Formats: sequence, C-alpha cells, structure tokens
Amino acid sequence: MPHLPEHLPADLRDATRRWIADDVDDRTRAELTTLLEAAAAGEHGAVEDLADRMAGPLTFGTAGLRGPVRAGTNGMNTAVVVRTTAGLATWLAARHPGGIVVVGRDARHGSETFAAATASVLWAAGFDVRVLPEPLPTPLLAYAVRALGASAGVQITASHNPPADNGYKVYDDTGTQIVPPADTEIERAIAEAPAAVSVPRAGGSTVLDGELVESYLDRVATLPTGTARTLRVAATPLHGVGGAPLRRALHRAGFADVHLVAEQAEPDPDFPTVAFPNPEEAGATDLLLRLAADTGADLAIALDPDADRCALGARDSDDTWRMLSGDETGVLLGEHVLATCRTPDPLVATTIVSSSMLAAIARAHGARHALTLTGFKWLARAGERLVYAYEEALGVCVDPDGVRDKDGIATAVLACDLAATAAAAGRTLFDLLDDLALRHGVYLTDQVAPRFGEASERAEVMRRLRAGPPAELAGVAVSAEDLAPDADVLRLTGDGVRVVLRPSGTEPKLKAYLEVSAPPPADGDLARARSAVAERLAALRDAV
Repeated sequence: MPHLPEHLPADLRDATRRWIADDVDDRTRAELTTLLEAAAAGEHGAVEDLADRMAGPLTFGTAGLRGPVRAGTNGMNTAVVVRTTAGLATWLAARHPGGIVVVGRDARHGSETFAAATASVLWAAGFDVRVLPEPLPTPLLAYAVRALGASAGVQITASHNPPADNGYKVYDDTGTQIVPPADTEIERAIAEAPAAVSVPRAGGSTVLDGELVESYLDRVATLPTGTARTLRVAATPLHGVGGAPLRRALHRAGFADVHLVAEQAEPDPDFPTVAFPNPEEAGATDLLLRLAADTGADLAIALDPDADRCALGARDSDDTWRMLSGDETGVLLGEHVLATCRTPDPLVATTIVSSSMLAAIARAHGARHALTLTGFKWLARAGERLVYAYEEALGVCVDPDGVRDKDGIATAVLACDLAATAAAAGRTLFDLLDDLALRHGVYLTDQVAPRFGEASERAEVMRRLRAGPPAELAGVAVSAEDLAPDADVLRLTGDGVRVVLRPSGTEPKLKAYLEVSAPPPADGDLARARSAVAERLAALRDAV
C-alpha cells in the first residue's frame, strides 16, 4: 500500500484499506486501490468519489438492495453480495434450516457473478440451493419458490433502474417479496456478518433444467378464457430477459403472429436504444409503436428489463398508436378477470395511489376489493381468494396462485386474450375503456413529482403539509388523512377529487398522485364528460 498524504481523511483512508483487505474479488480490489491512490495523489474528484463509494452500506429494504455496480461498501459488488447473503443465511437458518433456496438472475452487468456468489454462500450455510439455468424474468423466480416449496428466493436484478445499477431481491417462503420486520431483521444480520473474505463459500448447488420454465409456460398458456387467437402483436423486452420467454408464452397460448423490436430483442446490459429502460419513460416505447404501425399490429406490448412489468399500446380512433396508462391497463384486465372468474367470493386489489375505478368494477361483479399501501409486497398479501391485483406503475398480477407478484409475461398473455376477443367482435381496447366509463364513470389520473436536492427538504414539505393541510384544492373542499406511522403518506380527498402525497422510495422526489372522477354521463356524451374531468384534473394539478 502506498504512502498516503495527510490531506486524505484518515478515517476514509483506513476504512478503504480494511475493505480492500477483506474484498474477495481481484477486480474490485484493484479498482478501489487505484481510486485510493488517486485520492492520495490529490487528483480532482477522487476523494469525493472514494467517500461516496465508502459511504454505505447500501440500505437493505423490502426491495432488497439496489445500487451502482462498483467497488466499495456503497455499491453492488461481490463482497457486498457475499456479506448480504451471509446475513440472509443467518436469518433463514433460524426459520427454515436446510430448506430450499432458489437463486435467479437477469442479464445486467455483474448478475452472473453475483448469483454465483449468492449460491455459494447459501450452499456453504447448509441450504439446498437451486439455481435457475440462465438469465430469466423475475416472475419465474417467484414462480419457482412456490412450485418447489422453497424457503426463500433471491433474484439478482435492478429491474428498470439505469444500466449502471444492479440489485438483490428477496422472496419469502410464500413466493412474495419480504415485508417488515423481515427487512430490518435481515439488515441487522448483515451488519453482524463477518468480512467477506471470512464468509464460508462452497460449490454444490443444483442448476435447474428447463422443466421448471416449461411448467411456468404451460401454466401461463392456460390463462386465456376466450377462443379468439387472430391477433398480430408487436413487442419489446427493452434489451431485457423477457423477449424469448414472452414469444414462447404467446405461441404456447395460441398467439403466433408476434414481432419483436429487432434492436431491443436480445439482452444487452447497456440498454443502448433507450435513455432509461422503463416503459413508463418518454421515448422508451418509440421503436415499439413504430413497429406496431409498420406491421399493422393489433396490440403493442412492452416489458421492463426483468419482465415483471407490462405496458400495453393500441391504435386509437384517430388511427394513431399510443401506450395505455397503468391505470387503463389495470382496470381493463381487472374487468376481464372478474367477468370470467369462477372463484367464489373473489378479491381484487390495488394500491392507494391507483385508480379508484377498480373498486366500482368489483362492486358491479359482487366481488371484494382491497386497497393497500404502494408496492406488490402489500398487494400480494391483500387477503384470501385474491384473483387479481395491479398498481399504476405497470405492475399486474393475473395469476396469484402461480406467481404472487407482478408478472409481465402472464399479463401479456391475458392482454392478448382480451384484445383478440375484442377484435373478433370488431372492437378495440379503447372501445372497452369507453364501456367501463359509461358503466362506472370517468376516472382520470395524473402525477406531480417535484425533485429535491436533499431528503431533508422533502421531509420539511411533508411536515408542513401535515401541520397545515389545505382545506380545499381546485375549488373542492378536501379532508386530510395521515397514514403515519404505517406509511409516510398524506391523503387528501373531496367530492370526486383525491390527492395522495408520499416521498419516493428510490429518487429524491415528493410524489403527488392525482385523481378526478365523475359519474357516468347521463346523456351518454362521453367525450364531453371526459373533457370536463380533464379540465378539473388540470386545475387540480395546478393547485398541487
């Protein structure tokens, strides 16, 4: 180790030296050593970069870990994964000693290495480790946990985060994402884990064959309830792992006319054609909609990189293509599931920030409806006889008994069933949305998400709102409901108006989810009714 001048903070220097000594990966050890030497030499920005990398550890929450792939405590690297898995193994050993643990991965930078490290630590800790055979969608990991009766599952993925990131996602023995207090218990166990170099690791885990994937595809193929199969589909996995499974699932379900966006069809961890690999982001589906128009498709489908989210696009009445919002997709598929459901006393669920229309649809079908906090970890636990759940951020669960989490592949299959059935009757998804509005009312949603430089600024805004919530918004009297301490959420409701405010869990933003609704138009003039609600929504957005 080179001599380090005094201008490098001693605590940062010493912490970095200890981490380098305990690292188990030659590449990241060299990466951090080079940066330490640059900081010692006074190179511009090196001390700040080093301090950021050593500012961790990454926080282990209900979504596990997410962070940039880089050396140091505050990044995703093999040493961090080894210590995280050691903590998870300690936590699991107290509950399911020797049980099955399934390990899966996507195709991001570092995923293969991190999955192998995870499996080696769990095997050495005495667990029966089953590894998925290749990079596969996150829903397949969730399916595997249930199908194999596993004690837990770990998926290496950062979902739709930027290309530089990766993550570590944990599922419990029900095949659902963990919830408190499991996250804090695991985080404590990670903090108590030894240095990575001292964590036992061993080979011996079982690599699963293709039978599990075939079982999943067979199950997904049974989801359609209609008989129509004439449908041309344009689709994209956005450079993620969903392309081949999506095509196979659709073919097995009878939808063979499928066209993938060639530039985005194969896994590529650099996501070269999109600024941000998320179907919700502006521009992310431009190539998809162009392909849909060029091929004369009937339906467009976009998956996010780990294929747990699904976005739909369709041709509107003016012959232009547009993507549906998460709420539009959510209510369409909710109606489709309930209209064909044979489960007695079924339950459907959505979150407090999603459209209220699903509740009206449930009432019309005599079904139960539940509202949960944001996140599928809560939706999956909404109650007994759950048959459907969705959240506005493009997450949909159409087969809770198979995958108790959002599943973009299964959602796409059911969406094709709905679209083909409609097309056989000469109708479109937008016609079906009109039907819902005429039956249940007009519901329009929007979001305002100001960005803050510091988390303390967001906290101060929430504090002020709680201390003095508005009595009216856009001319409508509203009342406030504080969901703390269960959630850092403030809900404002009035006649046909709803605003839900919460800090983002992943970005320095304060999110305000807006909804304006009105009863079905008595005169049947849906265009005029939508225009009036849209004006009220614009006024509400301005007020917020």
